Amino acid sequence: MHNLCRVALIALAFAYSGSTSKAADLQKAFEAYTAGDYATALSELKPLADQGDASAQVGLGLMYANGEGVLKDTTEAVRWYRLAADQGYPEAQHNLGVMYRTGEGVLKDDAEAVRWYRLAADQGYPKAQFNLGVMYRTGEGVLKDATEAARWYRLAADQGDAKAQINLGLMYAFGYGVLKDDVLAHMWANIGSANGNENDAKLREFVEKRDDAGTSRRSNSTGKSLHGLELSGL
Repeated sequence: MHNLCRVALIALAFAYSGSTSKAADLQKAFEAYTAGDYATALSELKPLADQGDASAQVGLGLMYANGEGVLKDTTEAVRWYRLAADQGYPEAQHNLGVMYRTGEGVLKDDAEAVRWYRLAADQGYPKAQFNLGVMYRTGEGVLKDATEAARWYRLAADQGDAKAQINLGLMYAFGYGVLKDDVLAHMWANIGSANGNENDAKLREFVEKRDDAGTSRRSNSTGKSLHGLELSGL
């Protein structure tokens, strides 16, 4: 979660480029965070979060989730995520979905995870689109639907999400939720390999080497493992 928190705080620093005072406070929080001065980062974010600033609420939630500058407290992380999520902030909606999916800070509830993922995914948040695709693929919290899984994977993959790219490539390789198409499977494997995902290289090799008989056998098991290359959510 450390890198996730850093990326989030980078985003926060630019979220208010049109508001000088908030941008300055968020920039100070980011600089303190990257220097390991979590106490200062916390002191900059907390007043903004208390004033209802959604981006600061997300940053505060991440720090509680990671135990940086504060004792790790997933219940408190959920509280801050929820405040931002209720304002329609997609990153908070996604993170709240993750908490419901894992049962951290709240009772595990896959249906509620799906609900929050969908709210963020509908706003174009790629991590939520990927995770929603996984839920449709596995049938957790929602009726299993390979076509819908592929649709959400594609939306995330088009935005550069590496996990979505490998899973979409697998869907094309096996004809699961989409028409089988080795060309598109290769394409997504090549795109994903640029993101350093080793499974993309494995997928490309698999598509190149399989024969018709092997394809038939493996296609019968697509509802389970997609040849063991599929990536899970979160």
